[in-house]
Amino acid sequence: MQFDSETNVRALERTVAYVERDGKPASAVTLSRSYETTLENLWDAVTSLERIPRWFAGITGDLEVGGRFQLQDNASGTILAAERLESYSVTWEFAGDVSWVDVQVADEGADRARFTLTHTALLSPHWDTFGAGAAGVGWEMGFAGLALHLAQPDAPRPDEMDFVTSAEGKAFIAGSSEGWAQASTAAGTDPDAAHAAARQTTAFYTGESLESS
Repeated sequence: MQFDSETNVRALERTVAYVERDGKPASAVTLSRSYETTLENLWDAVTSLERIPRWFAGITGDLEVGGRFQLQDNASGTILAAERLESYSVTWEFAGDVSWVDVQVADEGADRARFTLTHTALLSPHWDTFGAGAAGVGWEMGFAGLALHLAQPDAPRPDEMDFVTSAEGKAFIAGSSEGWAQASTAAGTDPDAAHAAARQTTAFYTGESLESS
């Protein structure tokens, strides 16, 4: 399927909030996108051991409340809560850090459904360097992959390295990073810091120098 970077960047709603988690300062990065599918199909796509690898990453584990999961070459975690066709919450454990992911799905009628994800993490030097894009761009690639999967459920997931090195992939990452800079600025982040972080994020994902990004 042809991938249109501009369409996918525009399709996502982005918000950033500064919050507290366990009494410590944290950031909450929220992504939301409407898909042309039913609520039941969207829920199955984002909760099924068999389907998650088709749009996001290989996964193993027990996808029940209290169960543990492991994403291939990525995070592990515990499922904290789940309400079928509504929401679930998990810990996100990666590189020695723990953060939290909360997912909601909602029926929008006329065979449309919305997927909303909030990733909350304690503020850290990593946030200072990469800002909201540290989580936002990676998740946004997943949201784009989900759109491709819902449109063509039996198609193989595109190779991530091929994508990030392609012209459309680089344009998507740059557009996503800029979108997160704008969302961060709206949340009160200094604009210069937000855009510097966006450039760092784009360079990280594309492998290009800061000068070329």
